[in-house]
Amino acid sequence: MKKNLNYYLGLDYTVRLKQNADGTYFAEIEELTGCISEGDTKEEALSMIEDAKRAWLEVALERKTYIPEPTTDEFSGKLNIRLPKYIHRKLSYRARQEGMSLNSFINSTLSSAVK
Repeated sequence: MKKNLNYYLGLDYTVRLKQNADGTYFAEIEELTGCISEGDTKEEALSMIEDAKRAWLEVALERKTYIPEPTTDEFSGKLNIRLPKYIHRKLSYRARQEGMSLNSFINSTLSSAVK
């Protein structure tokens, strides 16, 4: 199957919508780095992000660059990682200092890192 503009336009990309401090809206497509737009209303921002997506995809196809597709993974919210004992110890001590559980401390720390 040839992956042309219509193929990519038909995919269900993740659109993030945030309200700015001035009441306008900022929209971005998570999978397409730099594909952003703004609008005075939610509807306008969502309409404009569709225009931005089309332009982003057209340029990527023209340049023959990699176009990521939306993930079909479902996320459980559980994440098991291995880390050095000294980092585990430091995290545990820091969580205790903050008066938090280790899980809450790690969740809070990661949340602030990916904003």
